[in-house]
Amino acid sequence: MDFKALKGKPVLGICYGLQLIAHQLGGEVKKAEKREYGRASIRLLNNTPLFQGLPSEFNVWMSHSDVVTKLPEGFERVAESSNSSNAAIQSSDGMVYGVQFHPEVSHTENGKKILANFIFNICKAQPSWSMDNYAEQAVEEIRREAGSRKALCAVSGGVDSTVAAVLTKKAIGDNLTCVFVNHGLLRKNEAEEVLRIYREELKLPNLIYIDAAERFLNKLKGVKDPEEKRKVIGREFAEIFEEVNSRYGPFELLVQGTLYPDVIESGESRAGAARIKTHHNVGGMPKGIRFKLIEPLRQLYKDEVRLLAEKLGIPPEITRRHPFPGPGLAARVIGEVTGKKLRICREASHIVEEELKKAGLYDKVWQAFAVVGDDKATGVKGDERSYGYIVTIRVVESEDGMTANWVKLPNELLEKIANRITNEVEEATWVTYAITHKPPSTIEPQ
Repeated sequence: MDFKALKGKPVLGICYGLQLIAHQLGGEVKKAEKREYGRASIRLLNNTPLFQGLPSEFNVWMSHSDVVTKLPEGFERVAESSNSSNAAIQSSDGMVYGVQFHPEVSHTENGKKILANFIFNICKAQPSWSMDNYAEQAVEEIRREAGSRKALCAVSGGVDSTVAAVLTKKAIGDNLTCVFVNHGLLRKNEAEEVLRIYREELKLPNLIYIDAAERFLNKLKGVKDPEEKRKVIGREFAEIFEEVNSRYGPFELLVQGTLYPDVIESGESRAGAARIKTHHNVGGMPKGIRFKLIEPLRQLYKDEVRLLAEKLGIPPEITRRHPFPGPGLAARVIGEVTGKKLRICREASHIVEEELKKAGLYDKVWQAFAVVGDDKATGVKGDERSYGYIVTIRVVESEDGMTANWVKLPNELLEKIANRITNEVEEATWVTYAITHKPPSTIEPQ
């Protein structure tokens, strides 16, 4: 980074950004004696416009193994934690700031306020963005990019692809063809419900339904690696779109509901970014695919897409539905996707969702589902020994999916869920509960 070129302009370094500022301006960065991963408490030491209006001590989210041990000349520390004496720094001219924690994640208290202080108080920016403006701009951009060309939009029943389809419909009308592919990895009764909404309520243009369940499951036979499963699914989708193109096209454009977290986790947000997992929207498609991609939601987070969906009049059956991975239940079946494991995962997940809805908790959590792998355990059913699958329940709360906390469900509810799964799902003998945050884990197991 060329700080000379930025002289006189506000700069905020976050986590590694703080370390980069210190290193390039003459400070020192060393390996920490104790790494900081997760929740930490920071204490404010000096007045700074970055922390204006904040309490003197609050919790933040740390994720670092190096620390700044010596500040550059002309800098002072403005906050500390138990493991980071320089948890936040600022330059004497009030133009350069650095924080060792992550204000952008929901786990950090006052994170939005810190970013707002920097943007509006320090940078003097004027707020002009709104979801209404975004919708109008997205429609105009799609219309400009598409022109008179025909577009194909893959819709899944999720809020992301549905919003992308509705925006594109507004932009190009009947030049849009929507295709809903049932890859056999959907939730219970999902295909029927989604088709009804698409046909009767949203009236998506030129809707094509393809039942490709057997085709996908055959391709997934013997595939155990999660990355390879995602790529197999991505390639199969691409082949189906090519077939649709040959039969109903030609189409030059492919519309996808890619979100910003998908881009980040696939390592495509910037050069050299680490890949956490490949998303079928951004990493599973073959390099030679000949559609030009339109991704109107690529800069949005899930909570923003839901707001946009409500403004577009999309029914709550879709807007309030929990996020679902592109590879479907293949992301929740660990190891090879077999018919038996898929059925167990689908039925158990349905029970989890049903019980949360009965308890009035479904809309209060981010995601709730079941996971099944190859591990088995002994149980007793009908006074007989039963050797069946271990089902793991995952329930998390989050604002944007970038970070998440596991939810402490009431013991009575967990017991009810476990009893229903072991009684109603054949070959499920044990039920466990995942109690790991994101990070260090991801929300989905694969």
